[in-house]
Amino acid sequence: MKLAVVVEWSRGSRERWEWKGGRFVRKIEDQPAPVNYGFTPGLVNPADGEEVDVVVLGPPLQPKSRTKGRLQGMLWLADGDHKLVLTPDGRRHPEDEAALLDWFEPARGARLEGEDEARAWLARLSSI
Repeated sequence: MKLAVVVEWSRGSRERWEWKGGRFVRKIEDQPAPVNYGFTPGLVNPADGEEVDVVVLGPPLQPKSRTKGRLQGMLWLADGDHKLVLTPDGRRHPEDEAALLDWFEPARGARLEGEDEARAWLARLSSI
């Protein structure tokens, strides 16, 4: 399964863009992103009422660009703010996965789930 992504934050960059009110707004972060970060247009997460967040593993992607990636799994967080995990090449990127998990505070209970769990979560979103 391939999904479309709009990139807001490039791997290795401190400069982050956010999609707000139909346009990109620049935001500066104090630490570089360990992975590419963005969202899926039109797919809303009920946990926060915004588009579903997506992590794209692999090489840096340009902020404000659009790409597609193969669904690899899901980053599950205890507060319900789950993020889909995609790869542009369909391969696993263990070093990126480890960096992603280390990025979150332990209290958020971050863990990676597989593609089946991600598909089931997406199916639940579609039925809401």
